[in-house]
Amino acid sequence: MLRFDSLHGCIFAADKKRKQPNKRKESIMSYNEWKDKTASFKKVDVRGIQGNFFPGLKMQAIKMAAGEGMEVVQSFDPLPLYEVMEGLGFEHHTEKVGEAEFHAYFYRTQVKAMDQDIPMRPAALTNMPMIDEKLGNIAVNFWDLTWNDRNRYLPYEMRLLLSLTNAVGAGRMRQATRELVKAYIHGLDSAALDDVFELLAWNQGIGYFSSEIGPSTLFQAYKTIKHLEKQGKSREEIVEMLKEKFGEKNPDVKVG
Repeated sequence: MLRFDSLHGCIFAADKKRKQPNKRKESIMSYNEWKDKTASFKKVDVRGIQGNFFPGLKMQAIKMAAGEGMEVVQSFDPLPLYEVMEGLGFEHHTEKVGEAEFHAYFYRTQVKAMDQDIPMRPAALTNMPMIDEKLGNIAVNFWDLTWNDRNRYLPYEMRLLLSLTNAVGAGRMRQATRELVKAYIHGLDSAALDDVFELLAWNQGIGYFSSEIGPSTLFQAYKTIKHLEKQGKSREEIVEMLKEKFGEKNPDVKVG
């Protein structure tokens, strides 16, 4: 049994008009076709572990060949993992074996390179089980309902922008930066960001904008996008730069 030194965070949801999460759809292969192999799966128990274990888990997953798998034990349904592992070519089956014990089996049917590194995840969300296991389960399911539910009416990018402006109003610049980068990664035109910052200047006031928003990591991410676009850089190049400068290694955006 392997244990990593930190606890994973949550991925952001995909736009239902672009990449609606598929974690609840039936796998291409039936679980019955590979369930007999689960006894040989590498077992990773992450219950009660603090921090972000996902990089270590991802490295383990990347090294696996098609036909191999891993079992992840968590105190709540590990909803944030499903889309990430699917992007690497894994199918999953989850069983609840106790009030606060879930076993998620991931089986690699094909070797795929992820098209995104999921650089911004509100990792603090998964600290909730340390307070109370039931609270942790409620928190993760609330996140899943908010960002992944197919019944949401507003487009994903618009909801990200609303979350961005709410975060600015609450003084949470880390969250605001994360939402801006996610929106751009998902195809938002930078002209929409022009409108957002103009409205922030109007609603927050020039003084607040100049002293708090202008020097923030949020505005630095915006300026990076505008500067690189003027240089003629492609969206793919800009996205990679945003991940490098404003991803999880950046202390201003790595936690939720």
